[in-house]
This record gives sequence, C-alpha cells and structure tokens, in this order.
Amino acid sequence: MKAVACAGVLIFGLFGYAAFAGAQDRFDFYFALGTAHDGSTHEWIDIHGSGTPLETPSMDGLFGTLGGGVMLTPSFGLGGQVLFRFAQGDYAGLKYRPVFYDFNVIWTPRLSEHVMPEFQAGFGGLHLRFYNPSTPYYDYYTGQYSTYVGSRNHLQLHAGAGLRIFVSDHIFIRPHVDYHWVRNMTEFKSSSVPAYSLAIGYSTLR
Repeated sequence: MKAVACAGVLIFGLFGYAAFAGAQDRFDFYFALGTAHDGSTHEWIDIHGSGTPLETPSMDGLFGTLGGGVMLTPSFGLGGQVLFRFAQGDYAGLKYRPVFYDFNVIWTPRLSEHVMPEFQAGFGGLHLRFYNPSTPYYDYYTGQYSTYVGSRNHLQLHAGAGLRIFVSDHIFIRPHVDYHWVRNMTEFKSSSVPAYSLAIGYSTLR
C-alpha cells in the first residue's frame, strides 16, 4: 500500500502548506466509501499450470478514497487523492488490489450557504498489485514471508464531479462521481473506469 502512504504524505503536506500560507487559503480533507467498476476481458488463464484455466474477473468491490486540497482562491485550488480497494480481489488464481492516485485542479463554485459543487480534473496513475496466497516466499530484504508477486503501472487521466452539502460550518458530506481513463488497461475490459462514492469531509474555511 505504498501509494496510500504516499497520498497520506501528500495530503499532510498540503495541510502544512495551508497552515503556513495563511488564513486566506482553505484546506479541505475528505474520506469516502464507494466502488469502482470495469468489466472482464473474458479470457481464460491457467496461471498455476494446473490444467484448469480460470476466467479473468470484473473490477468491483468496496473502495476507499482519501483526498485533500489547498484552495488558493475561494473557488480554485490544487489537490490530490488516492482510490484503493480495501480487500484483495480474486484474479484468475491470483489476488489483486488496484490503487488509483491523481493530482487535480479543483473548482468549487458556491450555490448557497450550505451547498457547494465540486469539479476536479487531473492526471495520475494506476498501481495494480498481484498476490499469490498459495505460494508465499521468503523476502531476504525484510526477513518476512510475502505473497506479493508483482505489479503493473498505468498512466491515467481523471475527472470528477460532486456536491458538497455542509452540515456545519466546517463538516460536509459529498456524493461524488469519478471517471478514470487508464492507458493500456489490458487486465480488464475497458480503459474507462467509473467510480462512485460518498464522502465526509472537513474544510478549514467557508
């Protein structure tokens, strides 16, 4: 989960910048639960050489999103987020976990005292990790056994839209739709990966 850790460093760095830059800047932080989806390639793969091939899966399951941003004006800012699958999913005899990360321009026009749309656009990557729980190996560098067998990395473009509904001066909930276009996505059916989530967030200023 190195990408998740990197996102945490990014978000805390944004928070430190906001505190240093002064009261005119706004720092936003949010955590969301939701899902992401991509179809199966419908390929049959015999990864373990057992003579019984297994079909590649669709991407689905419970995902979490961790994100934040620094608003340099009341409406425009910069931010980053990471979208990750909580549990490892089955992938034709292996386990997999996708981690999307992106860096965005953020626009938050105000509709009313308690309602604020949010739009994001940016770029980042997909870190797709694979595990083999049936054959753990000893890692001489860490001195521990591991089921991790490798990963694939893809560039991605990101766009998102949501609606912040403030329930207090600083706390908001936010339904959100994200779209990820992943370059050379051969592990799943399509390069288009939509994601849907509901977040709870904190904003330093309103």
